[in-house]
Amino acid sequence: MPTKVGVTLAVIQLFFTLTWTVYVIFLPQLAAQVGLAKEMVLVILMMDQLTFLLADTAMGVMADRSVRVFGRLGRWIVIVTLVSCLAFLLLPLLAAKGPAVQGLFLACTVAWSLTSSALRAPPLVLLGKYAALPALPWLASLSFFGLGMAGALAPYLTVSLRGVDPRWPFALASVLLALATWGIVWAERSLKQSGTPAAPLASVAAADASDTSAIKPPMAPFLMAMVLLGLGFQIHSSLNSAPQYLRFAKPADLESLMPVFWIGFSLLMLVASRLAARYSGVLVMGVAGCVGAIATWLSTVAGGLGLLMAAQFVASGAWGILMMSAFTGALQIGRTGREGLVTGSMFSLLALAALARMALVAAELNKDSQVAPLLHWLPTGAWAAAGLLLLGMAWRLRGAPVAETPSPRASV
Repeated sequence: MPTKVGVTLAVIQLFFTLTWTVYVIFLPQLAAQVGLAKEMVLVILMMDQLTFLLADTAMGVMADRSVRVFGRLGRWIVIVTLVSCLAFLLLPLLAAKGPAVQGLFLACTVAWSLTSSALRAPPLVLLGKYAALPALPWLASLSFFGLGMAGALAPYLTVSLRGVDPRWPFALASVLLALATWGIVWAERSLKQSGTPAAPLASVAAADASDTSAIKPPMAPFLMAMVLLGLGFQIHSSLNSAPQYLRFAKPADLESLMPVFWIGFSLLMLVASRLAARYSGVLVMGVAGCVGAIATWLSTVAGGLGLLMAAQFVASGAWGILMMSAFTGALQIGRTGREGLVTGSMFSLLALAALARMALVAAELNKDSQVAPLLHWLPTGAWAAAGLLLLGMAWRLRGAPVAETPSPRASV
């Protein structure tokens, strides 16, 4: 049953990420229809990331509160997601009405960004509520597998949807996501019926509080590492990868080369989930960060396409392992009752990294003769620093017992 939950979340993440892909593909066209200048497209995308930055943590806290007060989360996620799908569906319909509805169009983008945060931290809180601790790495990897699939499909969609009426992809993406999200209600109900109900949150918290020997990873260094990792990922995937491929390939080849990153992300993450289950999530993150730093360095200095593809594959796998083990670490830090706060903060910081990358592009620093060469090495430096920070945390926590889940909850 837990594996079915992971597959359900993977499908939801697939369709959710594809909605973002469709949005980015058609946003320039929609913005032009409502009379917005070309430069405003990047401003809107930055506004979206700023909304994610604020909303992801807020949604995580609301998820914690929903579990604590109502003992359930699935219906709340579905309701907010349906509002998000409606806002997404309206975007091309409003754009077709022209500049007269420019303000309403912008308000609709904010509403979509705000409500879409319900599909980031809250579903992970659902896993943290019902799944036994050893199963979390595998379930997290299944969930993020959907993200990897969507990332691999993005280059093909960019080409395939060229010239298509945006109302159709927006409608299809909205309907598919709305239907898939109902699976969360099924998953929550099935998990409740499949075994002993989860222990009340207050009793779980009391049990953990009574275990004075249990030591959790410190939250501040963990989140600091996530900022560095997220920034390195943004620069590597969005700014460095395509130019690196173009040293050895033609622009038309990027459609088949860019998915290498997300294929490695998905496959190596699934394989490494056993390591995160056996060892500390912080330790696995530290090792993956250092391996990723080496791989991004090899991507920069590669002398041929074969070595570059191999380095990209390893770097992407490292990022997948980092995401999977970061969730495992976040659940450990947030136990109990703060899972949403920590995972929401994690996603907020990833949004901050994306916002920083967009701000860098908006300021055209990536074209500056003094700054541009540094960007080639920034992912390596950021991932190495984060990896060493996490390894230091793992060293400090070595031999320390980790707070265990009380038996009623672990039996699910």
